[in-house]
Amino acid sequence: MNSTTSLNARLRTPVMSAHDASALIRPGMTVAMSGFTGAGYPKAVPGALAERIEAAHARGEDFRVRLLTGASTAPELDGKLASVDGIQLRLPYQSDPTLREKINAGEVDYLDIHVSHVAQHAWFGFYGDIDIAVIEVSGIRPDGQLIPSTSVGNNKTWIERAAGVILEVNEHQPSGLDGMHDIYYQTALPPHRKPIPLLHPGDRIGGPYLRCPPEKILAVVKTEAPDRSNAFSEPDETSRQIAGHLIDFLRHEIRHGRLPPTLLPLQSGVGNITNAVVAELGKEGFGGLTAFTEVLQDSMLDLLGDGVLDAASATSLSLSPAGLARFANHIAKYRQRLILRPQEISNHPELVRRLGCIAMNGMIEADIFGNVNSTHVMGTRIQNGIGGSGDFARNAYLSCFLSASTAKNGTISRIVPMASHVDHTEHDVAVLVTEQGLADLRGLSPKERARKVIEKCAHPDFRSMLQDYFDRACRESYGKHTPHLLQEALSWHQNYVQRSSMRLP
Repeated sequence: MNSTTSLNARLRTPVMSAHDASALIRPGMTVAMSGFTGAGYPKAVPGALAERIEAAHARGEDFRVRLLTGASTAPELDGKLASVDGIQLRLPYQSDPTLREKINAGEVDYLDIHVSHVAQHAWFGFYGDIDIAVIEVSGIRPDGQLIPSTSVGNNKTWIERAAGVILEVNEHQPSGLDGMHDIYYQTALPPHRKPIPLLHPGDRIGGPYLRCPPEKILAVVKTEAPDRSNAFSEPDETSRQIAGHLIDFLRHEIRHGRLPPTLLPLQSGVGNITNAVVAELGKEGFGGLTAFTEVLQDSMLDLLGDGVLDAASATSLSLSPAGLARFANHIAKYRQRLILRPQEISNHPELVRRLGCIAMNGMIEADIFGNVNSTHVMGTRIQNGIGGSGDFARNAYLSCFLSASTAKNGTISRIVPMASHVDHTEHDVAVLVTEQGLADLRGLSPKERARKVIEKCAHPDFRSMLQDYFDRACRESYGKHTPHLLQEALSWHQNYVQRSSMRLP
C-alpha cells in the first residue's frame, strides 16, 4: 500500500469513480494513456470506457477513440478497448493479441513508430491535439507534484500536451517508488534545444516528480491493482547457446581492446532470449556493468541485486510476478542503483551513440545480407512493433540481433534469402546470433556478409538451400554487388503461406 498518497485539497479536483471519469471521454477524441510494456498503465478508466463504448454501439452509435501510449499496455487497456471496437487509431507499439487481430484484419489503423520519436512528434503537432490524458501515478504529494508509477514512458509529454488530465492513483504500487524517477524537463523546440547533460547511465539530470497544473486535472480515480506482469520462461538450451556465442564474442572484443572489461552500457529488448543473455553475464564473472535501456527485466534486476550492475537507467519495469515481488521487497536497495526516465531520454539516439551502448534485440527474421525484420510475419502481419530497437540499432556501439535459427517446429527459417519486411537495414546491423553461431558483419561487403550469415547462423536444414540460392544469384543476378534472384527472393515466404513450410517440396 502506498502510504505517501495524498489527494491534495488544494487541487480542488473531484475524486470520482472510474465510470464517472470515463464519461469525460467522448467519441472521436484523441486520448493519451500511460503505460509501457505492461507497467504503469491505468487499470480502471479504460475498462469503464470500454463498457460505455459497448453500450453506445448497442444503441447504434459510433464511439471510437484515437489511442496513444508509451508502448504496449495490458488486456485491461488495449484488450478491453479492442474487444469492443473502441479504437480507431493506435500508436506507437502494442502486444495485445486482440488488438493485433483487429489491426491485421484492417479494423484498427496502427502507426508503428520508434518510441523515442513519439514525444517530439506530439510536440511538433504531428498527431493533432490531445484531448485527454489518463495517467497512472503512485501518489500525489502535498505540494501537488505527482509520484510516477512503474513506468514513465510518455507521461510527461501527455500531461503537458493534453487539454485535460485524469489521474489514476494506484495505491497498490510500492511507496518506495518515491525518489526513483528522473523527470527531465526541456521545453525548447528545434532549433533552440540544448544538449542533454547526461554523461553516465546513473546521472540524474531532472527531478523525481511529474508536474501538472491543478486546473488541468479533471478527475482523480483511486485504484489498487497490480501491473499485469509476464512470466519469463527458464532459459532453454537454445537461449543458452545464443548467450554463449554472444558472451564469447564480447570476451573476444575485450581481448582485442575494443571493449573494456566492464563492457559498455547494456541495452536489452523485451523477451526470453535477451533476458537469458543478460542473466548469463552475471554467471560469467562480469562486474562493474551499467545499463542504459528502455525496459528492466528480471535478469537485470538480479544483476542489480547481486552488485554486478552498478547502475541501470530505463523507462519501465518489465518483470515477472516473482520479479515484481522481489522488487517491492527490496525497493530501497534497488532505488540506489535504478533510475526510471521518460522514454524520450531512455531511447534518445544521441545519448545511445555518445554512451556507446551494446544493443541486444530480438528479431523475426534476417536475410543473408544482414537486413532485419523485427515486426512483420511473412511481411504483412504485424506482430508487435519496432518499439525502441531502431533507436538503439542505428546508434549503438554494437548492434546485435538475436534469434533461434528456426520457428514453428522447424518449418520456418529465421535466416532467409530476402527479408519480407525491413526494419533495420544491413547498415545498422553489426552482429547476428542464433544457436548455430555468431556472424560478425562489421567491415564486410554484402557478399562477404552473406557467406558469413549462411555459415554461422543458418540452421543445417536450410543452409544448403540458402547456399544454393546465393550461388545462383552470384551467377545470374542483374547486379553482382548484392546478388538476388528477384523472381524467387521471397519464394520461401510464399511457400509458407501456401504450404505452412518454407522447406522445398
